[in-house]
Amino acid sequence: MTPEEQLKLIKEGVSEIIEEEELLKKLKEGRPLRVKAGFDPTAPDLHLGHTVLLQKLRQFQQLGHEVYLIIGDFTATIGDPTGRNETRPPLSREEVLKNAQTYKEQVFKVLIPEKTKILFNSEWLEKLGTRGLIELCAKYTVARMLERDDFSKRFREGIPIYIHEFVYPLLQAYDSVAVRADVELGGTDQKFNLLIGRDIQREYGQEPQVCITLPLLVGLDGVRKMSKSYGNYVGITEDPKTMFSKVMSIPDELMWDWFLLLTDFKKEDIERLRRELHPMEAKKLLAYTIVKRFHSEEEAKKAKEWWEKTFSEREFPKDAPTVRLNKDKIKAIDLLLELGAVKTKNEARRIIQGGGLRVNDQKITNPSQEIEIKGELKVKVGKKKFYRVLKEEGA
Repeated sequence: MTPEEQLKLIKEGVSEIIEEEELLKKLKEGRPLRVKAGFDPTAPDLHLGHTVLLQKLRQFQQLGHEVYLIIGDFTATIGDPTGRNETRPPLSREEVLKNAQTYKEQVFKVLIPEKTKILFNSEWLEKLGTRGLIELCAKYTVARMLERDDFSKRFREGIPIYIHEFVYPLLQAYDSVAVRADVELGGTDQKFNLLIGRDIQREYGQEPQVCITLPLLVGLDGVRKMSKSYGNYVGITEDPKTMFSKVMSIPDELMWDWFLLLTDFKKEDIERLRRELHPMEAKKLLAYTIVKRFHSEEEAKKAKEWWEKTFSEREFPKDAPTVRLNKDKIKAIDLLLELGAVKTKNEARRIIQGGGLRVNDQKITNPSQEIEIKGELKVKVGKKKFYRVLKEEGA
């Protein structure tokens, strides 16, 4: 690919590039770029939210660049305060090393092993010593640190900020100096830390890294970022059936972001799928693709067959009445009226908001949600009413 074509691909699914012109300039140098990302092993298992970053790193590898994955075995013992309203509890050295080992095993479900350099930041941070740490701290001001939203909020509200929390982003920045990073990737919540990396590299006489931020993956609830603490996550070591079922449970509007952030499908491919496939079939493809990546194609086939047998056919009578509608789309509230399942809009609204409407086994709770009539729709209203909905021929 030309540098311009590479840049276009890299931009897909990212939140921000600082600075885009600098990245294009680096790409035009015609050398493999050093692309860095850091993970603090604060928990034993990764979930799909972590793999958004890994997916973009994999894209850089496919373009011929070098990935430096920094395992923060040193920084995890301090605790990153990013996005927190209180001090993050540090982990013991034993916990960190145990988690780090599982990270090493799991990241290669996404990354290409021969194009990945895994480094532990204790290798250089332990060598800094007291003098080196003081010299590093002398390169940044308290005023600049307090520009960070979570720090400034805590300062205004009188919530304690400890000195070691200021040190954390400086150590993350020093990682960029140690590996001479051309590019660093992180979630949108990492933007401040990534920018400090640019400043600290300048202080050490290096060309500043380009910062690329990626969206935080929205979890199964369709509202909050994916997190084990919220219980809305898909673990990458979960068994295939559980993984497939969890992906199938996400809201329809969320799956297109998941396609973009978690798979190798390009933007134009995703748009084509959106036009051509019924949302249920598209979601099955997403679940299949994800299970295949983290397990195998055979396991993905088995999980899909199991899900279809267990859920798609569950409790749906073969003699359910078939209704043909002369339209492409219909609002959920109007669908219930068209089917004769309810007599009034108020009754329809109450059933839908109470979770009593399922279309192709997907719960719909918004009365105004547009439902596309494509293929056969299996509609369940309450516990006892079932309908097969088809588009009228020639409509």
